Amino acid sequence: MPARDLPWPLLQTVAALADAPLTQIAERLREAIHPYLASSALVVFTEDCTGRPQKKAGEEEIISRVSITELEALRAALPYEAPWFGEAEIGGRSRSVLALKDAASHALLVLTDPHGAHPDHSTGLDWVSYLWGIAARRIQEKVADAPPSYLLESRAASAERVRVTAELTDLHSTTLETLLAALRSASLDDATARSTVTDLAVKALVGLRTLSYRTADMAQEPVAKAFERLREDLRPLTRFGGIEVEFIEPPLNGRALPGEVAHTARAIVRGLVLAMMEQPDVTRIRTQWDCDGENLLINIRDDGRGSLSVDAPSVGRLERRVEALNGRLHLEVMPGWGADVFVTLPLDAPTSRPGGDVAEWKLAERELEVLQHLVAGHRNRTIAFALGISENTVKFHVRNLFRKLDVGSRTEAIALAHSRGLR
Repeated sequence: MPARDLPWPLLQTVAALADAPLTQIAERLREAIHPYLASSALVVFTEDCTGRPQKKAGEEEIISRVSITELEALRAALPYEAPWFGEAEIGGRSRSVLALKDAASHALLVLTDPHGAHPDHSTGLDWVSYLWGIAARRIQEKVADAPPSYLLESRAASAERVRVTAELTDLHSTTLETLLAALRSASLDDATARSTVTDLAVKALVGLRTLSYRTADMAQEPVAKAFERLREDLRPLTRFGGIEVEFIEPPLNGRALPGEVAHTARAIVRGLVLAMMEQPDVTRIRTQWDCDGENLLINIRDDGRGSLSVDAPSVGRLERRVEALNGRLHLEVMPGWGADVFVTLPLDAPTSRPGGDVAEWKLAERELEVLQHLVAGHRNRTIAFALGISENTVKFHVRNLFRKLDVGSRTEAIALAHSRGLR
């Protein structure tokens, strides 16, 4: 065939798709498919990419809300690898979709509100399947090659998911405490308690689901918005605890908080409020946020007997979370008058130093090597292979690291190492 007769636009589209980086592959695939089948949004779900299993393009209302649970349910329901048209829940509501599974990788392609733009609909589906096959192979090859750029992207996305999971755990704890408080409340009869608990559970489920799929919006939070979220989290709990919680607003024009600072601040306040509510004779708790441009300043005070102790396990765990962000927690106890807690969280990460500022931990050379591998996200088997030692020896060093760093998990060790500039 003469060169002038070749389908150059199609060949250029295929070439662009085959060369697409992972961060752009959804957009490139949607552009390639559009002449044959238009859609409101395109979502790729693949477990090959552990750091970012969803690749999305299209209407923000859909791609910001689509969940892994929805995609897993759709993939499990597909009877075969051929294109499937039907109704499925995507982005929180039922939508018309076209879904295709890749036989080799089990990756899933979903097109919402599909409508044919090609006069020959069957030919259009053939081209969609062909282009999807190229994209699926590209994803597999990119992950297999694992270049530094992909590893950095994957690690950052994984760290973000860890942070969101931690916040979900905190919210679940608050929700359960609220439900228990409502069920135990002597002021509610059985019917009212059931109705109240049902309403709380439904609201909590909606809130948890919304939170888990908006990680992109959590990189920075206005300080006033972050404080308002805290107040909303605690309001149901305070309704049934019989304790007045006063909220002193931060300045509206305060500097926006990095996501990890906003999350830690809310977790600290929630944890301290719960600890204070467990004390006898507490009737009022006051919490205040302020921002000096470099730090988030938190103050929480109760009017109890002053029995809250810095040695309490709950306070110790919160203090370690503060230290992981290079912050400070100070507790002043006034017998007969209550407890006053001051927390300072820096808004900027500490300046990185070569090898990190970890001298005070007095780590042996091998322990430091293991810690560096942990920070890089490596598993025990990978660390053992890299250092030429057994997995049992790696576990031995990890236990020593936990003891020397005074942490209880790999996540805490990694966060604390980051706070000291170890990368």
